[in-house]
Amino acid sequence: MPSDTLALAIVVAGAGTAAAIDIRTRRVPNAVTMSLAGAGMLLAASGLGRVGVTSALAGGLLGFVLMLPGHFLGATGAGDVKLLSALGTLLGPASTWWAFLVAMIAGGILAAVVAAHRGRLRVAVSRTAELVVTAGGNAADIEDAAANNGFAYAPAIAIGAIVAGAFV
Repeated sequence: MPSDTLALAIVVAGAGTAAAIDIRTRRVPNAVTMSLAGAGMLLAASGLGRVGVTSALAGGLLGFVLMLPGHFLGATGAGDVKLLSALGTLLGPASTWWAFLVAMIAGGILAAVVAAHRGRLRVAVSRTAELVVTAGGNAADIEDAAANNGFAYAPAIAIGAIVAGAFV
């Protein structure tokens, strides 16, 4: 269906742009997320999207709600929250849910690869378990720039959104 193709093309372009910028700068610019959200709502309102206005709003809200706990725990940045929310306006709620699940898996794999590459896999696993058990109690230790724990998460979100957009 042409509307699915157009929405998927925007998801691929927008998520890919966000991922590339996040890898280079460790930020997801508001210009990217707001453009994606605007495109999603414009497509929905014009009938050219894969979802209508109500589903676009629901997808955006669901993306926001799903990513927010990770942000509060210190596992993701605000740009990551806004990115899945914006992509949700293009995907709708069902595909946003699947995008989130695939992004979590991709993010876990990427985190393990980055930690192993840095020779810190054992420490990363231990601190991640502590983060979950303490509901973010050690977030400051994990976020400390000197600890070299961070990595760009937008690529994981991009993988999730593209997979969900293409197959759900």
